[in-house]
Amino acid sequence: MSRTNRKHPPPPLYDLISLENHVGLVTGAGAGIGKAIAYRLAEAEADLHLVDVNQDSLNTVKKELSKFRVHIETHKVDLSKKEEIDALWDKLNGNEPDILVNNAGIYPFKNFLKVDENLLRKVLNINMNAVFWMCQHMIRQRLGKGGVIINVGSIEALMPFERDIAHYDMSKAGVIALTRALAKQYGNHDFRINVIIPGGIMTEGTKNVAKDFYKLGINVIKSGVEFKLRLPMGRFGKPDEVARIALVLASDLSSYVHGALIVVDGGFLSA
Repeated sequence: MSRTNRKHPPPPLYDLISLENHVGLVTGAGAGIGKAIAYRLAEAEADLHLVDVNQDSLNTVKKELSKFRVHIETHKVDLSKKEEIDALWDKLNGNEPDILVNNAGIYPFKNFLKVDENLLRKVLNINMNAVFWMCQHMIRQRLGKGGVIINVGSIEALMPFERDIAHYDMSKAGVIALTRALAKQYGNHDFRINVIIPGGIMTEGTKNVAKDFYKLGINVIKSGVEFKLRLPMGRFGKPDEVARIALVLASDLSSYVHGALIVVDGGFLSA
């Protein structure tokens, strides 16, 4: 060990991972990956703003997180409507988060030739445009103070595999492009901005898709089987396996990680 290292030892692990005195905001926090991320951030002692379109789900999550000694507020917001996003940030003014996790997303299956304007608009508004507006509000309110932004993309944006979700693939590709553009522009303003790229994660949403496979048709069933066969790890992921990476990115464990695409896919893209 060098003399310099003896004088300046690395900070303790607890200090690096602790989010005490930080405030996080998680969208889509009512279930799935968003709920798992909220749990890990609360466990690391971050106060939280939980955002979802389903107030009942938010109430359930808040109750589950009550065992942690952190302050939690819930906000019912339809992220497809910019006016509701604006109203949320007006409400947060002065108590805005310094950790923003844009997780909310929808993936309705629809044959490309049958996608209409309303469906495309809804998918793009929730999956991509809402991320844009949330990031804009975050950076505007914290310019000069900095913060952490974690966006959630999808391996579908890098390697489209599933049938009948071209609209979803496009929206998540936009999230990746936005993340990298903001990282380049605001890295020297004390922001760290990264994007997580989940693969096949078994959430309540994906379970519901599996239950509804008769309506979706043989192509979706075939894609699901092919997807799992391609996974080097041989299994789907768990929401908490994504949440752990979100915790790393939110904390000082990743103090020099910026503009990165962090893939959490069980090796799918490498296969």
